[in-house]
Amino acid sequence: MIRCLAIDDEPLALQLLADNISSIPFLELVASCDDAFAANKIMQEQPIDLIFIDIQMPGITGLQFIQSLVNKPMVIIVTAYKQYALDGFALDVVDYLMKPVSLDRFMKACNKARDLFELKQPATQHHQPKQDYMFVNVGYSLMKVNFAEITYIEGLKDYIQIHTFTSPKAAIVRMSMKAMEEELPGNFERIHKSFIVNIEKITAIRKNAVFVGEKELPVSDSFKGVIERLIK
Repeated sequence: MIRCLAIDDEPLALQLLADNISSIPFLELVASCDDAFAANKIMQEQPIDLIFIDIQMPGITGLQFIQSLVNKPMVIIVTAYKQYALDGFALDVVDYLMKPVSLDRFMKACNKARDLFELKQPATQHHQPKQDYMFVNVGYSLMKVNFAEITYIEGLKDYIQIHTFTSPKAAIVRMSMKAMEEELPGNFERIHKSFIVNIEKITAIRKNAVFVGEKELPVSDSFKGVIERLIK
């Protein structure tokens, strides 16, 4: 997950930015700030991978804030002023978005940030568990799940369904997809907001879907890069 910070002094614009971020499954919104001072405080307290920032803000402008950063995260500028585009790209921003921003244009910028983020990660990016299994709460019991037996995981609001080839019935667990994703080894990939698949169990690939046996799993536009890497 890419940890994000949204910065805009206009409440409605800030809320819209937060809504757009929440619609991108590989982004995690850490906080929303209405000025650069609040943003700077948060960045001193916890790691931030990507900031979305307006330019015209009271006190310190967005460009001044970007220039002030020593360990600069990735930056996407979201503004109503096109005349600062050259200044923005001179600061090596990922993208420069003009308000109002359509969701597809926003997603395109986020995909660029994700590609850059993945390039910067070491080869050991995926979390490697100390064991090849985990225990999950199912009903009133702890059930052992072997990672090698999982075919795919489906998200259902506050729950997930863990599908395995050893049981015809999925285990329903009260757990977020994000929390589960952090427990899985490197042979699991997120292909959709609601699906994580064991790539070793994929039997066929289409443009917008993968198959695990007879089961077809959708691949969203946000994760098509995963399929391209698998094919290569």
